[in-house]
Amino acid sequence: MGNSKKGIYKRANTDWLANSKYGIGIHWTAQTVPRRGPSLPFKKAVEKFDVKEFIQMIETLGANYIIFTSTHAIQYLPGPNPIVDKILPGRTCERDLLMEIAKGLYKKGILTIFYYNHSCNDKNDILWQKAVGYQNKDKNQLVDNLCNIISWMGEHYGKLISGWWFDSAYCLDPKGPHNTAQAMGNFQFPWEHYTLAAKVGYSQRLVTYNAGVNQVYLYTEWQDYWAGEMVDLEHPPKGRFAENGLQWHGWVCLDDKNWVHTIPNTDLPPLLYSDEEVINFVNKCIIHKAAITFNIGVYQDGTTSLQVIRQIQTLKSNIIVNNI
Repeated sequence: MGNSKKGIYKRANTDWLANSKYGIGIHWTAQTVPRRGPSLPFKKAVEKFDVKEFIQMIETLGANYIIFTSTHAIQYLPGPNPIVDKILPGRTCERDLLMEIAKGLYKKGILTIFYYNHSCNDKNDILWQKAVGYQNKDKNQLVDNLCNIISWMGEHYGKLISGWWFDSAYCLDPKGPHNTAQAMGNFQFPWEHYTLAAKVGYSQRLVTYNAGVNQVYLYTEWQDYWAGEMVDLEHPPKGRFAENGLQWHGWVCLDDKNWVHTIPNTDLPPLLYSDEEVINFVNKCIIHKAAITFNIGVYQDGTTSLQVIRQIQTLKSNIIVNNI
């Protein structure tokens, strides 16, 4: 793990990510709706989630890892977290869906990266913003709360969290190219402290901070791989490392550009790319030891579309051998 001395950080080993064929991203959140019919309340949706079927789907798709949303625009966690309970009761679940998914995938040799959002962006969750301390004049309570949330999760899930994908860094720090951190004033967010909290429970856990679409800006050197939010397949990797020195990793939507399926009584959108485009891009990534994650749309029951399954299975059958 990174040395606690300021300015010194030893990056975690990213070989497992570099040697992966591809990963699958899942935005399953409190805002996800069913294909048809009324949405279930979040806690009821968590209770009814079929983990066995979900794991079978991911295994069928041939992914080496997944990125799964632990929470998103609204701070609801599909599992327990006593820190969140103290901050704002009613935002966690008794069923530990995160544990069941990560443990089930781990048994299949598939690793899990947790996506985490502090939910202090825009006005999606004003109650949470107030409770967590985002709107306080003194931002130290916010820092303590966020660090305590993720360190508890790190300790609780241990090696089952192979990495973190932290979103919305631009809401906590105004220095980057995509600045929505007006509420932070002149406060300098302590990224090194946050990274140390993110490593609790497993020192080789990977960490990244998203600076926005196609942005390679670094809020801190204390991270291990590039977040790589992308909107197309027009910018393939040129090597294992991005221009910011981090392990190259891209995350792009395969079908739903909105990331989360939020429109009731609708099917998931059509595929964005041809089979050939997807296959060629993945093969370039494999050659360069650069990781690529495809976000696939899912309904509230955790299932995806047949078109997605068909395309990724086609990809699975047409990739080159790793480690060329």
